[in-house]
Amino acid sequence: MAVYIAMTFLPRVVMLSRSRKFGRYPEARWANRAFGTIQVSIALLVLLSLVHPSRAFAANPDLETVLTGSRQRIEKLDYRATGRLTRVEGDGKRTSYKFVAKAHWFPDGLRLLFEISGPGSEKTSLLLQMSASGHVTIEALLPGEKAASVLPFERWNGPLVGTDFSYEDMVESYFFWKNQELLAPEKYGARDCFVLKSRSGSQDRTYYDSVTSWIDRGILFPVHVVKTLRGTGQQKEFVYYGLRQVGGAWSASQVEASLKGKPGSSILVIEGGSGKANLGRKDFDLGQSNAQREKVK
Repeated sequence: MAVYIAMTFLPRVVMLSRSRKFGRYPEARWANRAFGTIQVSIALLVLLSLVHPSRAFAANPDLETVLTGSRQRIEKLDYRATGRLTRVEGDGKRTSYKFVAKAHWFPDGLRLLFEISGPGSEKTSLLLQMSASGHVTIEALLPGEKAASVLPFERWNGPLVGTDFSYEDMVESYFFWKNQELLAPEKYGARDCFVLKSRSGSQDRTYYDSVTSWIDRGILFPVHVVKTLRGTGQQKEFVYYGLRQVGGAWSASQVEASLKGKPGSSILVIEGGSGKANLGRKDFDLGQSNAQREKVK
């Protein structure tokens, strides 16, 4: 609207500026001031578009819908869940782990505690935290260690207990990256989908260059995600099955991850839990996990 109003003044200002007696008339002086105001307004619009394009120009309403819906879904998380994490080799051999997970969005962001029990007595515990800007930190209590510590970024892309899921894959931080683009809509199976491409920037701590999400138009939940690794271009694919609505929130009962070109896949299955767990900060203490281990010993 501001651009349109400014443009309606331009013909009158240009006409007056061509008069040889430009400075003798009050109207000309008004035009001179108006022209200066217009120049300042245009400069401000250009600056504003660089800082926040959606405020200077009409935002893509579908992009706004997808981002708002995806972020609000994460910002409403408050669950406990139990299930299985299974690695399926190319020859069909399976290795399964049990897990317990809980997540809650606090005023300062998301906390997710993920505890995995191996085939023996080994246990891996992770505490992932994500701020409202998508900044992620990971703490881990790994088998053989007596205390939790910050997981170095160099290990974020490592396989979680030997599966195709990495440590970083446990949170959907890419919905909070600054660079977001809505591609042409597509069908994935029978579902009509928005296709969102999220690109990481230098400020994002991630091993992924981009993440493309096929998001169901009706429920705004992802059904297919492809992540592209920085540097190598290798792609990892995620497929979401058994979409269901519990307590007003949509979730998947199963997620399958696979590396393109690599045989086999990994499957995360939710077997039970609660979508309204009423969790507090005390529920996300890795020290409690360590104490429980010592009791087991």
